[in-house]
Amino acid sequence: MDPLVHRRAQLLAAGFSPKELRRLLRTGELSAVRPGAYVQGAPPENTVARHLLLLYAALDELAADAVVSHASAAILHGLPVWGIPLERVHVTRGSRSGGRRGRRVHVHAAPLEPDEIVMVGGLVATSPARTLLDLARAVPFEQAVAVADAALHRHLVHPPDLAAAVARRPRWPGLPAARRALAFADARSESVGESRSRVAIARAGLPVPVLQWEVRRSDGRFVGEVDFGWPDLRTVGEFDGRAKYGALVRPGQDPAEVLYREKLREDELRAEDLAVVRWGWPDLDAFVAVAERLRRRFRGG
Repeated sequence: MDPLVHRRAQLLAAGFSPKELRRLLRTGELSAVRPGAYVQGAPPENTVARHLLLLYAALDELAADAVVSHASAAILHGLPVWGIPLERVHVTRGSRSGGRRGRRVHVHAAPLEPDEIVMVGGLVATSPARTLLDLARAVPFEQAVAVADAALHRHLVHPPDLAAAVARRPRWPGLPAARRALAFADARSESVGESRSRVAIARAGLPVPVLQWEVRRSDGRFVGEVDFGWPDLRTVGEFDGRAKYGALVRPGQDPAEVLYREKLREDELRAEDLAVVRWGWPDLDAFVAVAERLRRRFRGG
């Protein structure tokens, strides 16, 4: 159990009085994760970290057969949960009835096979494949693709695992949506931004790009790897996440030097008669302008 979560009963048993607990809450030395469960200091701002605290705080009230599932299981598996609500902890009980949706905990009732249950960080959770199936049935396509791409990229699952998970539950609600999202997932997508870009490209009706395309000169010399490539259309697409260049900076390296090298890389790409189209996070919510830039490049404009 996470030692960061302190329960009221435990604190009282340790010698704290109700008055002391009220004072600690008033001064901010303790913060309530939920009634009767506290964390030292202010709660984390990060929504994933807060969700983990909610999960550990809820453990005492869960039935013995409850298995952490859906978004809560995805977080335990270390997967991104972009755009997925995290205000409730999700667990599944292996029965056909008895589900309930409370203010803080959503208990799902659904069959669970032994191979769909694993231990993660000391907690019982649904396997990666079952977690992705549950999420893909419940969340929008874009969110489902982002988490499935990440699971494939990190080798937590493989495409046959996802196909088997879908085939096992042919009549479950939401299965057509899950089938579409999981079939679209691709291990070559390296970030949520790239996953969302793939969805935006597909929705815009653009040609399917080559992911992580290795660009080489005619003599075989490596020029660079790009996020999205349309080799026949001599076009490169690059998603510029806010942390992208920071991630490329090694200890002791000057960020300006990294940016300069990236500029040289782009110059080399253009020297190979490749047009480079870039976009960032804000563009993903309104991809029309980017799609039009790509179409102009495809037409040689």
